[in-house]
Amino acid sequence: MIRLIFLVLLIFVLYKVLHLLIRDKSAPKNSPSNESAPEELVFDPMCKTYIPRRSAIRKNVSGHEVYFCSDECLSRYLDQEAKRQIDLKII
Repeated sequence: MIRLIFLVLLIFVLYKVLHLLIRDKSAPKNSPSNESAPEELVFDPMCKTYIPRRSAIRKNVSGHEVYFCSDECLSRYLDQEAKRQIDLKII
C-alpha cells in the first residue's frame, strides 16, 4: 500500500515539474513586441485592403506616405500615378 501511495505521489510530482517546464517555454516573455495591444492597420490603395503597418511597404508619394501589401501593388500604383500626371499635363 505504501508503494502505491509513493508511486502516485512520484507521478504527481513529475507531472507538476513537466507542466511547469512546458508552460515556461510556451509562455510569452515580457517584451514590447509581445504585448496584447492590437497592431495598427494601414490601407493599401491598390488592393483596397488593410494590412499590418510593420509588414507594409512604405512609399512617399507627392508628400504623403502610402502603404502597400506587395511590390506589385506599389509598381501598379506608381504606374497609375505617372499616367495621372501625364493626363494632368495634357489638360
